[in-house]
Amino acid sequence: MSSKDFVQKAFREFYSSIREVPIPASISQREFAFFLFRERIMIRHKSFKNASVLKVFLSETAPSDVYYSCAYYENPEYEMDRKGWLGADLVFDIDADHIPTPCNKIHDEWFCKTCKFEGLGIPPDRCPVCGSQKIETKTWPCPLCLTSAKEETRKLIDILQSDFGFSSSELHVYFSGHRGFHVQIEAEKVKTLDAAARKEIADYVSAVGLTFRGGQRGEEPNRKHSDALALSNLGWGKRVKEGLQRFIADATKEDLKNAGIRKGFDIILQNRDKLIARGIGEGMWQSVKGLSTRTWIKLAESVASVQSAKIDSVVTTDVHRLIRLTGTLHGKTGLKKMEFLPSELEGFDPFKDAVAFKSGSVNVFVFNAPEFRIGDRVYGPYRNQAIELPTAAAVLLLCKGRAEVLNE
Repeated sequence: MSSKDFVQKAFREFYSSIREVPIPASISQREFAFFLFRERIMIRHKSFKNASVLKVFLSETAPSDVYYSCAYYENPEYEMDRKGWLGADLVFDIDADHIPTPCNKIHDEWFCKTCKFEGLGIPPDRCPVCGSQKIETKTWPCPLCLTSAKEETRKLIDILQSDFGFSSSELHVYFSGHRGFHVQIEAEKVKTLDAAARKEIADYVSAVGLTFRGGQRGEEPNRKHSDALALSNLGWGKRVKEGLQRFIADATKEDLKNAGIRKGFDIILQNRDKLIARGIGEGMWQSVKGLSTRTWIKLAESVASVQSAKIDSVVTTDVHRLIRLTGTLHGKTGLKKMEFLPSELEGFDPFKDAVAFKSGSVNVFVFNAPEFRIGDRVYGPYRNQAIELPTAAAVLLLCKGRAEVLNE
């Protein structure tokens, strides 16, 4: 049995064994799409009347990936220009692929399909040797990557609740099944938002276009109560104020350097209380001599960057976007896309809560794999090694192209 056949068989057994498939609201108005194991093609423009019909299709077809549209259509099975768009959910995608972490350079690989040059970490847009855009990547879902993605999700949820007024019951939070999280809003008030409106929301949560008013370049305000930073007590103004207070209270010289500050370290570190109380609290930005407007703006920009949510804005603005169906398996890991409450984000454990295969084992030959955990057990690291692994661990390696099934 080939590795691909083994994984597809495992997926088919999973879909045949589950009682039901979680379905989105108004299932009959959604377009469904499926990526097939053998053909490596996507089937689109499918529709289903109910969960039972969908489950039968999944059991018989056993696709590697299952998607549905964030959009609602009059005729979801028609071609795009004939579907009849009725509205769409508001979707946010947070993926570790877009978040630089130290571990990227340890477990993520890329190579140029043209000249075969290879490297570690986040892949370039073009090969640095031959300039080709044919870059292939091998990523890995490690705990540090997912912790970083989880923190971005936490910030996003806070902004959506505090600044936009969405309730916890309106926010559907998911583990994607791979290296990230989704936040989805199905409320009527967002359904008819066009792409431009959704881009404004995406820009807001990402702090794109956020500016801080100050004097002209080279000019220092000479008033003690300066409007160097026009920060309100709402939205980003409030966030930046509170963020500045926390940052200055605990900042080290190295923190200031990382924030883009090049001088005046002692002025900041020796006047923390005054800067927090009068500078930030009362807006008296020039209350401490020697601290320029440009320094305040640098600090504010750094704080805003840290507090913003790193989302894939293309997903949010696309009113026809296909998204992975909850409860289905991710073809790159064999883990499930899982929904949980916003309050459960911190405690959610993807390597335990999203494991689909609970029994069985298989002999595999592992080419190269870092240390990883499934459930409470740690595996690896492996290099050119034959080993018997539980199905869940083996499927992860097979899906990642890190191993192959050994046939007796």
